[in-house]
Amino acid sequence: MLHKELDVWKKTIDLVTDIYKITKGFPDEEKFTLTSQLRRSAISIPSNIAEGAGRRSDKEFIQFLYIALGSAAETETQLIIASNINYLKEDAPVFLKIENVRKMILGLIKSLKGKDHEK
Repeated sequence: MLHKELDVWKKTIDLVTDIYKITKGFPDEEKFTLTSQLRRSAISIPSNIAEGAGRRSDKEFIQFLYIALGSAAETETQLIIASNINYLKEDAPVFLKIENVRKMILGLIKSLKGKDHEK
């Protein structure tokens, strides 16, 4: 399965783009802290989906999807921190995007696990 064909991968690329736009507005003093950490955790989401899709088995793919899920949780946590310190509105659209990405990853995991039971 090519990662570039996966809707979830495409959505996570959009999410990373949004994160870059959002963090561009953060204070310069955050450049090496919250900005850097948020960008790295966001980049990790599609990167792990891509790496997992390139593996030989669904079992390995699922493992990388769980890592992507963890990175999504980390990204959301950092967005909450950004919101708490007024760098971002608490109702910013990015929060809905990250929730949708999480649901898509969980759906793909469920689908891949279901394939194992069909064999």
